[in-house]
Amino acid sequence: MKREHLIKPVLDHHYPTIQYGKGVFLYDDQDKAYIDASSGAVTAGIGHGVQEIIDAMLEQAGKVSFVYRSQFTSEPAEKLAKKLSDLAPGNDYWAFFVNSGSEATETAMKIAIQHWQEKGRQGKNKVISRRMSYHGITMGALSMSGHVLRRRRFIPLLEDFPVVVPPYCYRCPLNKTYPECKLACADDLETAIKRIGAEHIAAFIAEPIIGAAGGAIVPPEGYYKRIKEICERNEILFIADEVMTGIARTGAMFGMEHYGVEPDLIALGKGMSAGYTPMAATLTKDHVMEPILQGSKSIMSGHTYSANPQSAAVSLAVLAYIEKHQLVREAEIKGSYLLGKMRQMADQIEIIGDVRGQGLLLAMEFVSDRTDKLPFPSGLGVTSRIVEKAFQKGLLVYPAAGAVDGVGDAIILAPPFVITEEEIDQLVRILDESIREVMAQVTRSELEEI
Repeated sequence: MKREHLIKPVLDHHYPTIQYGKGVFLYDDQDKAYIDASSGAVTAGIGHGVQEIIDAMLEQAGKVSFVYRSQFTSEPAEKLAKKLSDLAPGNDYWAFFVNSGSEATETAMKIAIQHWQEKGRQGKNKVISRRMSYHGITMGALSMSGHVLRRRRFIPLLEDFPVVVPPYCYRCPLNKTYPECKLACADDLETAIKRIGAEHIAAFIAEPIIGAAGGAIVPPEGYYKRIKEICERNEILFIADEVMTGIARTGAMFGMEHYGVEPDLIALGKGMSAGYTPMAATLTKDHVMEPILQGSKSIMSGHTYSANPQSAAVSLAVLAYIEKHQLVREAEIKGSYLLGKMRQMADQIEIIGDVRGQGLLLAMEFVSDRTDKLPFPSGLGVTSRIVEKAFQKGLLVYPAAGAVDGVGDAIILAPPFVITEEEIDQLVRILDESIREVMAQVTRSELEEI
């Protein structure tokens, strides 16, 4: 066997080599085509091989690709900060640029804690989150995450930040039903605050729509308004993790726009550069920055490539492309079409327990019994089987956890906003075949053995 040097996700797994991409398709070195129905990791929102973005890369590379943020600023970085503030809910944000979504959420955590320190309230240093959540893989971001499988190996090193129940109406963790529940899941935040003490809590962080930890879980109406009211009353900052939902993905430029709430801090990544360069951002409201401006005048964070002019120029080009081609609206329209097709599929395939999502962030959750919503035993690996079967047929879908506490199966469908209805039909046909073939493999005897 040929000696390898690249550490891949599964060390002994064979990964095809990609040669190029165009639109919603990727092509490997055997010229096999794959429909990128997950935009990679819910990232490549505008599709692959867009010439306008390539041109912007080349133009900026001809000027300067790197400056260190403690020595210089750059025109692309300044313009990108202003553009994101103009687009974000409320329009009065500062921007701190980093390289990944994990760094963005961790920076948001640090800024929130520093905000209270600079106000003389050093005891407010915890950031609480929901038990079903994923905010990144660095230690700080993972401490805020409730993704059971991704936390497990590092539990001794992590803080116990995830304490609040998720707004998961399909499987309400409080065994209630909306709207009779009166948003009890939101009120669980108040309960947690009372138990911990508001004087110890700097911020609460949540994904507008739960992504990898649950599979496009959309909260009930009124949930985030209640959350924001609880945060404000207890002097706790609200961080919206828009790494997956941000920049057109949900049929709005920011996921929080659907709920009429302005977060105190926003973490962005993925879609802001559409995969064309590593780039992410932490946006922070004026009132969060005010005590820092009046105090130390410096955010205690930073990376070598923070505010990189090359990446900033690329992100600006991505945002311009989204606006020029009205891709926020396209995500809403195409998402509605795909969601309808997924629901039709669910009517015909009994293991599809729930279909949900917003815009082009959609998901299916799989169950062994639809009536009782029983998840498959984890040992069957239903999600990985469906993902692999679809992959073999040239369809890329994104694995997600389902059910509660990390036990369960779901996949996310999040194709580029430029996907056509014909391509959606092709996507659905391949996915339907893949699920049915996996169903045939998961025999009753196999279930009984687990």
